[in-house]
Amino acid sequence: MATITIGGNEISTSGTLPEVGSQAPDFKLKKADLSEASLSDYKGKRVILNIFPSVDTDVCATSVKNFNKRATELDNTAVLCISRDTPFAQKRFASDEGLENVVNLSDVIDGSFGKDYGLTMTSGPLAGFHSRAVVVLNEEGKVIYNEQVPEIADEPNYLAALKTLL
Repeated sequence: MATITIGGNEISTSGTLPEVGSQAPDFKLKKADLSEASLSDYKGKRVILNIFPSVDTDVCATSVKNFNKRATELDNTAVLCISRDTPFAQKRFASDEGLENVVNLSDVIDGSFGKDYGLTMTSGPLAGFHSRAVVVLNEEGKVIYNEQVPEIADEPNYLAALKTLL
């Protein structure tokens, strides 16, 4: 279990992020068109998992827009933005913001992604939502970077995450 904060108040998560060097757990998540996506769909690509509570909050929206902007500069890399939002909310957000370089994926059905990656908040006002985290995978699906953002209102360290892909 990890401990993060919301406005300085301690919150627990369901576990810890997959460790650097470990194989990332596979997943099944919903795309905007309601089809399924899994980690195995991205085999042979480098993958940035940008994970957050909801696209309808300022910091979450900012992280998606930042990774969208920076993704155009990355070769053979997919940016997957994962939240508990419905696919419909994610599609609206992507359309409103003109996001074309990231893939929004929803863990709304059963929350298994959050549990498997150890980042479901188990207490506090956002219990059941994902904590803010970034996990970067190499072409074989091994974790080469992870960051559990300590304060939910803070943005992830984009440069540190992207630096692992240079």
